[in-house]
Amino acid sequence: MRSIEEIKAEIAAEADATGYMLNPDQEILDGIIEGIAINEDRLAYWGCPCRIASGNRMADFDIVCPCEYRDPDLEDYGRCYCALYVNQKYIDSGMPTDPIPERRPESRRSKDAGADEMREDQQIPGEPEGEQSQKMEIWRCQVCGYLCARPKPPPICPICRAKKDRFEEFSLS
Repeated sequence: MRSIEEIKAEIAAEADATGYMLNPDQEILDGIIEGIAINEDRLAYWGCPCRIASGNRMADFDIVCPCEYRDPDLEDYGRCYCALYVNQKYIDSGMPTDPIPERRPESRRSKDAGADEMREDQQIPGEPEGEQSQKMEIWRCQVCGYLCARPKPPPICPICRAKKDRFEEFSLS
């Protein structure tokens, strides 16, 4: 098991690389990082400690920290759902503790969601509820080979930090 300090250093580097900050409230920050460390040990991935993970990494890919909802939450509320990542506007506003809306679709929130293979009728993370489902593309980072399944390529590769334009559509066949 990696130490909490190692995980905290990795998360701090991620925050620096993306222009965000970590929550300046040390007690909150330590609790969130401890939850991530527990999930890393228990699940072998950084499941968001503020959400229920199924234990199936592919089904939980949207809530692996930093989650799919972090950037839109920071843009709209100045912090991510669990308040690990924050921006200066949030700090300047006095760090309100009001909860922010959960962006994760209801169909993915239950404890059993994703325990088996994902069903075709499930919502795509980040897609508004009730809209027609989009086709999930597979994207490959041309720099490091990282693969992800999402409607659009990620803005930055979580492995090598390559920009969005370095991703290409990938076919399994």
